Amino acid sequence: MTTKTPSAPAKTPAFCEGIQYFGEQWPDFDRYGKEPAIATGKTAIASPPDHSAAYQTLLAADALRYLILQVTASKASGHPGGFASVADGIAALVMLGHKNIITEVGHHAPGFYSNMFLDRSLEQMGIHTVQQMRDRFREHKGLLGHLSGQIPGLLNPAGPLGQGQHFAMAGALLHRDILFPVTIGDGGIGEPYVMSSMAHFHTAYPEVTNFLPILVWNGYSQEHHSMVSTKPNSEMIEYWQGNGFQEIILVNAKDYDDANQPGEYVDSTAFSFEKRLEFAQAVIEATDKAAKSALFGKLTVLIIKQLKGSGVHALGAKSHNLYGHHTLDNEEIISALKTRALSPEAWQLVRTNFERAAGGPAATIVKTEFELALPELGKLPLKQYAIGEKQIATTAMGELVAYVGKKDPKFVVTNADGNAASGINNINVALKIIHPTADDTYFQGPKGQVYEPLSEDACAGLAAALALFGARTLWCSYESFAINGVPVWQTVTQAMAELRRPTPSTVTLYTAGALEQGRNGWTHQRPEIENYFAAMMRNGNVFPLFPPDSNSIQVCYDWALSTQNKGIVITASKTPLPIRTTFEQTQQALQDGAVVLQEIPGDKTVVFAVIGDMTLIPVYDAAEQLKAQGIGSKIVSIVSPRRLYRPHDVAWNTCSQADGGFLDDAGFEKFFGGDALIGVTGGASGMLEPIMLRSTAKRDVFAWKRGETTASATQIMEFNGLTPEALAKRGTELVG
Repeated sequence: MTTKTPSAPAKTPAFCEGIQYFGEQWPDFDRYGKEPAIATGKTAIASPPDHSAAYQTLLAADALRYLILQVTASKASGHPGGFASVADGIAALVMLGHKNIITEVGHHAPGFYSNMFLDRSLEQMGIHTVQQMRDRFREHKGLLGHLSGQIPGLLNPAGPLGQGQHFAMAGALLHRDILFPVTIGDGGIGEPYVMSSMAHFHTAYPEVTNFLPILVWNGYSQEHHSMVSTKPNSEMIEYWQGNGFQEIILVNAKDYDDANQPGEYVDSTAFSFEKRLEFAQAVIEATDKAAKSALFGKLTVLIIKQLKGSGVHALGAKSHNLYGHHTLDNEEIISALKTRALSPEAWQLVRTNFERAAGGPAATIVKTEFELALPELGKLPLKQYAIGEKQIATTAMGELVAYVGKKDPKFVVTNADGNAASGINNINVALKIIHPTADDTYFQGPKGQVYEPLSEDACAGLAAALALFGARTLWCSYESFAINGVPVWQTVTQAMAELRRPTPSTVTLYTAGALEQGRNGWTHQRPEIENYFAAMMRNGNVFPLFPPDSNSIQVCYDWALSTQNKGIVITASKTPLPIRTTFEQTQQALQDGAVVLQEIPGDKTVVFAVIGDMTLIPVYDAAEQLKAQGIGSKIVSIVSPRRLYRPHDVAWNTCSQADGGFLDDAGFEKFFGGDALIGVTGGASGMLEPIMLRSTAKRDVFAWKRGETTASATQIMEFNGLTPEALAKRGTELVG
């Protein structure tokens, strides 16, 4: 049982309900706290060197620290330590009028919530008091343990390390006159994705410098010292310089320590009051310098070196999270709250500054709260091929992608240096690879729209982040390699499911499936990612699409461009394959989930439910073998398996821009009713789940098992048992 909130002092602001401890007035409050440092009608402090600005920034930092601990301890859960070490920097950003703040660190969530509470953004979700924030922390439809897409005023979801910088870069690319700071933990900087993605982005877009990494160099990760904790300051500066950063600004709390704290990382809240103010002054001036540097053309990083846990219940990795005993009755918590406690007048001063900063609550001004204006695409130039002729599906889609890029200058295609190898070099020809070296041989130049790092994380990250921020994008990959970029894409699709506004769907094209990669062996034959997407279908806004031919893929992409808040995965071959469908058939399949390609009458009927394009080849041969035995068959191409679930299988009604389209039982029976059902896929079997769940026929599954080096697609299908003979034999057994 937690402690009841003591009675608050008289004239306490209403929003302070739920604050357990109030403190004495700080020294010189009547001098430096008499008026808000952000004046009426202004959006930022007038002068960073002003002593009142530093004084009130320090008040704000302690307010943030207090709220973090008050809220997390109310549930004996959450992560106060990391954000506490950069609270001074966040307070400085706000006081300087910057609110488009992003994080790479999901564990900073309580600090970001506290920031949104102080500037009144959380009032949009009914949180007006500290007590309400306490009540709704880590609760359903409340303040989740990690940042998501549903919290007013916050720009990005955050969970897995190494992702947040993508959102900062996306924001900077779309809004060149706005600063997008992003906090990066020194635990996360050990991941290769953070620095490599920023380095490639800067090479591609050297003029876009208005994103500002803020390294939270506090010496610890989650449970131990961070891997960069042993670097001397000079080496850390050289590290950023070596990766292309032109302005490296380091504020080291150690330089202001008058408490004789041991080690390289110290707690500024343990300094004398005068030294605390001096440190706050240094932070606000450094932040202002870094912000201006980034906004005016220099790739800049701000490094704040301060011990993890500064000002909360514990220090170092011990401050990272609370355990079950860290209730509001815990002595460590009580002591820390009392130490950080502010007067009611100080709370009101901080609130006034924060709501004035940047022109109002973040929920009313930051860029992700609004739809991005995009040019109309008009009618896409779809080209319908004749049934029976052979065409490359990816190339057909590439023509449409090129059209979109010509119509929409914000449109970006990402690929890990492989468009030409995926049959979509026509995208490169039309839109050009972004590269500082102009070379017509490779269709590259500094003003292109094709972003080609080698990192799938960087490809997925920028494409998904831009989509979340409101732009059209396409992430292209080989199916076997895409898994390296899926975590950030999944994070964004979940954020889109929770987002408070419409945004273009994040669309992908995966080519060169396992069946096409025989000569490269198992390293290129990894279709297990399809099971990942199969599981994600149940989220409600994820739609894997499997067009069987070049006509179908065009209709699928045309549909994808018309949707919002979805994650759409188009998987297709780069091999010339027969045209089997018309445009109208795929349009219907996008509603019903499937299309009947062939039906042969017989005494009994084997239904083949097929996912993929190349897998249709042995199925057609199997149908002929069954026909020779007098057994009928039906070949059904599964285009959108998500449509084949039952409504109660999928959390569709919990999604923003909810899509409740599912094939009804009568429609399912029309497609798949027969004496036997065989699901066939050249990928992972999980995609067949919706069909297997609903069918009552005798049934079986033929699916990918393992990669091997082979000379042809036919041979790898044989290795995996996907042969006409095996399919026909199993069909005969099932109807026998």
